[in-house]
Amino acid sequence: MTAPERIRLAKPDDLDVLLTLETGCFESDRISRRSFRRWLGGAPCIFLVAERGGEVTGYALALFPSGSRRLVRLYSLAVAPRARGAGIAGRLLRAVEEQARHAGRRALRLEVAASNQDARALYARAGYQPIDRRAGYYENGEDALVLERDLA
Repeated sequence: MTAPERIRLAKPDDLDVLLTLETGCFESDRISRRSFRRWLGGAPCIFLVAERGGEVTGYALALFPSGSRRLVRLYSLAVAPRARGAGIAGRLLRAVEEQARHAGRRALRLEVAASNQDARALYARAGYQPIDRRAGYYENGEDALVLERDLA
């Protein structure tokens, strides 16, 4: 029997594994070491990791946009390819929503590649609705769909 998945706050010691996850999950638009270090160092954000048996299997990073007391923006959500299909992304997403509510935020917004059917299905199941489309948003020129969910 495998150990249960645990969601916890990301910590500076996670930096190298986060970079490995980033490289394994994304071909472009990757978060840099410097940016990860800034968020791990206490910049205002919600930064969670999923781990099983001491191994980090995924992460979620949400930012507090300046000028908004209502909104949280899911900046990145990644699950190691070998750990996909186990519900980790959904658990990370729910944990971010819970932290956002606790911080007094009333909505969570995100961008997702228009071609990323798996992620779009995850967000649809969680109640996210399309509110906009951004042409050429990603480095590879792909469009992004902007989705939002009311957390109230």
